[in-house]
Amino acid sequence: MKITFLGAAQTVTGSCFVIETKSSRFAVDCGMFQGNSAIEERNFETENYRPEELDFILLTHAHIDHSGLLPRMVKEGFKGGIYCTAPTADLAAIMLEDSAHIQEMEHEWKSRHSKRRGEPDDEDSEALYSTEDALATAKQLRPVDFGKAVNPAPGVTVIFRYAGHILGAAILDLTVDEEGKSTRLVFSGDLGRPGALLLPDAEMPRTPDWLFVESTYGDRDHKGEADTLEELAEAIDYSYARREKVIIPAFAVERTQEILYSLLILKKQGRLPDDMPVYVDSPLATKATQVFLKYADHLRTPEFTPEDFKEHPGGGIIFTQSAQDSQKLNTMKEPAIILSASGMCNAGRVRHHLRHNLWKEGVSIVFVGYQAMGTPGRKLVDGAKSLRLFGEDVAVAAKIFTINGFSAHAGQSQLLEWIGGMARPGMNIALIHGEPRAQQILAGLIKERFGITAHIPEYLEEATIEGAAVAEVHSASPARAKPRVDWNFLAEELEQRVAQLRSRLAHVDEIPWEEQTELRDRLVEIERDLFHFLTRL
Repeated sequence: MKITFLGAAQTVTGSCFVIETKSSRFAVDCGMFQGNSAIEERNFETENYRPEELDFILLTHAHIDHSGLLPRMVKEGFKGGIYCTAPTADLAAIMLEDSAHIQEMEHEWKSRHSKRRGEPDDEDSEALYSTEDALATAKQLRPVDFGKAVNPAPGVTVIFRYAGHILGAAILDLTVDEEGKSTRLVFSGDLGRPGALLLPDAEMPRTPDWLFVESTYGDRDHKGEADTLEELAEAIDYSYARREKVIIPAFAVERTQEILYSLLILKKQGRLPDDMPVYVDSPLATKATQVFLKYADHLRTPEFTPEDFKEHPGGGIIFTQSAQDSQKLNTMKEPAIILSASGMCNAGRVRHHLRHNLWKEGVSIVFVGYQAMGTPGRKLVDGAKSLRLFGEDVAVAAKIFTINGFSAHAGQSQLLEWIGGMARPGMNIALIHGEPRAQQILAGLIKERFGITAHIPEYLEEATIEGAAVAEVHSASPARAKPRVDWNFLAEELEQRVAQLRSRLAHVDEIPWEEQTELRDRLVEIERDLFHFLTRL
């Protein structure tokens, strides 16, 4: 059996693991890469997946970093079934359609932007996938029950077990039979926190031969619920006292619903002002909330009934219905709380809210989820003084709050406890879905506590396994996995631009003085950005 790590290898996006047996070829997850342009370029490298050769796909949950490339696979020839739990099927259908809409809009925007700059049309340019591709993907979803053994192909048996991450999220308990031998593999998917507000705890499968476990927070633990609510209340108090808004970039699925529950707790405690309404400004979050209502029996018995998710006109929770409703929020003078997607600020309506509010003192920007490297959210969390939005640099004057206690991922201690429930001599552990520092720290603790040397796969690595043994590991060439950055070319380009600047300064007096001062200020900003850039080299 061979396993190829096509994503979530020393990163937290693009989850995809292709498994090849004697009789079948299938994938666990097929997620979108998110981050900077170099990382996101991997989404178009379909040749690594060979989608037309995949027999089926097992989907752990609906988050885009696990499901977002499914329409691309369908577009490129994948025709098999996509097996997942029923809630995941419903959520994935709406999330992938929303993602397709974003892909189409971004492609159109880039095309218009290129034309405005006088650049030639790129006839080969295309959106990652279309709404039509997403709708076709939904038809290939195959809902299955939690706890029920499924045989998607001869010699392959899978049981979906509760992961406690988001509604419908599953641990894959997988058995592969070939040549008279059985190999058990467990893919954690994304593991939730024990005692989470909405969802039941993750199940504990029997000890496998191979455990592929996420490591997002392998380097730290989360704060408790009481501390988390206190931090949220602090952000609300800060902006309410200044008659400004609280902007919460939140994933549309699970995180938005958990924040709503938390706000309702604060309201019952008298800590949410009556004249500070809560707006859910995300069509996807609105649809996802309806799915939560449909599958309320999958939720932990909450302090509040599902009715609390519903709209409360005149204060409380208000779901915006249209783009016009969303735009009105930016002209509204009264204090308010706005939950909007996406959670990492790399797409969606939240980018408009940042554009209109990031530069205002008194505004709170509250991050309640993980921010991947290269995303706008990560830049703000790391202390950026300005953020590029819709072609302009927006100054950061708002107060940035980071609340890790809302994470839908298990913290370090919780990961170790879950791993410890299965750890046995001879078991193999591979750490996936994490950044290198977190993975190295977690690997050290696993070795210290359980005597197991955890493997940290590289992007495009191929591992051939025979039962509990590793027969062979092949790492991709550095040039293929991480193409070398051509710094000399970029430096030469920059030198040419400086030469052009000096040449054009000879005629600068022909430009009106007012325009000259604007250009000077812009050049000062560029020089300042270059200075900060150089400090990182």
